[in-house]
Amino acid sequence: MGNDKNPYRLDKTVFQAMTAEEADNYQRDYKNYSVNERLKISLYLTSIAYDFDFNHPPKIDKTVFSKEKFS
Repeated sequence: MGNDKNPYRLDKTVFQAMTAEEADNYQRDYKNYSVNERLKISLYLTSIAYDFDFNHPPKIDKTVFSKEKFS
């Protein structure tokens, strides 16, 4: 796949017939992925949902929050 901008591009040539239950289980089976790969996948899906660039996620505005010490 020549497009390096999106490493998780869907390969439409790799499909197989499954039941709905098999497809659901297949999508939830992340035990073969490392923790780092799962985090990258979740960041990618979040970038799609909130419409930001996957390679440059937005910075947190730390001025919005404050902290206090409880006595």
